[in-house]
Amino acid sequence: MQKQTQQIDRAQGCLLAGASGDALGAPVEFSTRTEIIKRFGPHGINNFVSAYGRIGAITDDTQMTLFTAEACLRSRISSDNNNRSADSSSAIRSLKQAYQRWLWTQSVQSETSVEKTGWLIGHTELFNRRAPGNTCLSALRRKDGEINDSKGCGGIMRVAPCGILHAGDPVSAYQLGLDAAKLTHGHPTGYLSAAVFAAMIAELMAGNSLPGSIQTARAILLKSPDHAETLSALDAAVRLATAGQDHLAAISELGEGWIAEEALAISVYCALVAEDLEHGITLAVNITGDSDSTGSITGNLLGAISGVKPIPQRWLEPLELRDVIATVAKDIVLVADNAVLDAFDQDFIRRYPPDHAAS
Repeated sequence: MQKQTQQIDRAQGCLLAGASGDALGAPVEFSTRTEIIKRFGPHGINNFVSAYGRIGAITDDTQMTLFTAEACLRSRISSDNNNRSADSSSAIRSLKQAYQRWLWTQSVQSETSVEKTGWLIGHTELFNRRAPGNTCLSALRRKDGEINDSKGCGGIMRVAPCGILHAGDPVSAYQLGLDAAKLTHGHPTGYLSAAVFAAMIAELMAGNSLPGSIQTARAILLKSPDHAETLSALDAAVRLATAGQDHLAAISELGEGWIAEEALAISVYCALVAEDLEHGITLAVNITGDSDSTGSITGNLLGAISGVKPIPQRWLEPLELRDVIATVAKDIVLVADNAVLDAFDQDFIRRYPPDHAAS
């Protein structure tokens, strides 16, 4: 029971800190570092300001993370309520359906039919466009999925739930993260960066250290074809984190985060040098680049390490869909731990009904 409580805390910390980083970065996503400093002062942004008409607004990063989480949950429930370990193909089918539900909330017509069922899609807050990535939109609207060579960060920013589901099993997390990202991003660096990130989350969820989690994920990456670009970015982040270099100069060397390996590298660097969770997320957001994505990914890493408590209350209180995020995170742990009733709790099934297409 104590282990499960710790797992829930880490899972909720992972997704809530990720959403907090997303919301903190949302107002400055398309601003340069110079513009951010001019607007918010020498320390940059560290409090939520209005974006998309409200304080604490999440973006497509957290929206798609929630639908990834839903897929992780729904793939574990078969039509006869007995299948607790969905195979890879059923997980992919559930991911496809979940992302189609997200696409539907964005008012985009798809060539693929979608089951508009479940608890998550009932939250009207999700029916808002928050600068969704064109790669995700275009890939998902096609019946046959991605047909591109994109390595944008739209794959990596949404796969933290894959690591939560497979806590302590980085190989399975790696594969699920890869499969999830590959649905929209066809370049190996796009989906391998996501795979590495999911594996790291799985290790952190098991209580392993960040440096150790990086090394475990790195070892798995080495076995994948076309890994050189992702490996180079990951190694650069680790090298710079121990070099004692100025943080802004180091981040600038790693890139701007619009593409997957840069988002991975910046987030790993910020998590490694962070004095605490708030410092790491704030560092990741105050950059010239994809501030909401780097803030989100850094938050996922640091939240999986520390749990919910270090997340500033001034971020948590106004955070959009905070209770939904916390509930989904808890439910993934319960499903992964087989902690629901033998036949699955009926309320649980109402929240996450089995996808007929994934049965």
